[in-house]
Amino acid sequence: MSLISLIIVLVFVGVILWLVNNYIPMDGKIKNILNVVVVIVVVLWLLQTFGVLGSIGGLRIGR
Repeated sequence: MSLISLIIVLVFVGVILWLVNNYIPMDGKIKNILNVVVVIVVVLWLLQTFGVLGSIGGLRIGR
């Protein structure tokens, strides 16, 4: 993935999160949970993109 594509995806995710936080009425706790989940997913995606984190597709949850 090129650096330009990476920046475009990060800006897109940021704008979507900003729009949701500002224009969709939600309780503050739900907004905080949403923000934390989005940040964790983006950080994991970035780590996987740069090869720091191995393939997440091989992980199995449960039995």
